[in-house]
Amino acid sequence: MRYSEDAFLRAQKVKMIILDVDGVLTDGSVCVGADGELFKTFNVRDGLGITLAQKYGIKTAIITGRESKMLAFRARELKINAFYQNKKNKIPAYRELQAEYDLKPEEFAYIGDDLFDLAVMNDVGFPATVADATDEAKSVAILESDFAGGHGAVRQIIEFILKAQGKWQSIVDGYMHINHENKTSEGISQ
Repeated sequence: MRYSEDAFLRAQKVKMIILDVDGVLTDGSVCVGADGELFKTFNVRDGLGITLAQKYGIKTAIITGRESKMLAFRARELKINAFYQNKKNKIPAYRELQAEYDLKPEEFAYIGDDLFDLAVMNDVGFPATVADATDEAKSVAILESDFAGGHGAVRQIIEFILKAQGKWQSIVDGYMHINHENKTSEGISQ
């Protein structure tokens, strides 16, 4: 993944990562059951990336334009700090996060892929996107994953942030020594 020095420096300031869902955490496909319930698939590498970010002090939030019981379950499973559904206009939820966590725009990363994401992407310090995002989202982002939404893009972007903050090698070292020290990775969600 190519990146600028500016992207690397901005990633060092990130204290909260806000995620869109459709097209970012998923590939954008939606299956609808007979009862109207929406079904989506999620990438476990993205899930582990989210969990590692949290473990190393970065808060997480989801702001999505749809509502889904399955998504609410996934957000609980990953222990997402703040979860907003049914928000076509994402700015009010973003402003709530700023106030609740006392964070400045430059302390937020936002990973989005489409028109609904542009307003928040345009305000945060670290706007990022997926490989199959719209041209408009790509034009606002300072970092573009090599991967499409739902296929590891979130994980790659989170790794970049953790590397910029000097935390990634410690994570890798911890996993290298799990079996040697009779430790487990129990409690880590994917």
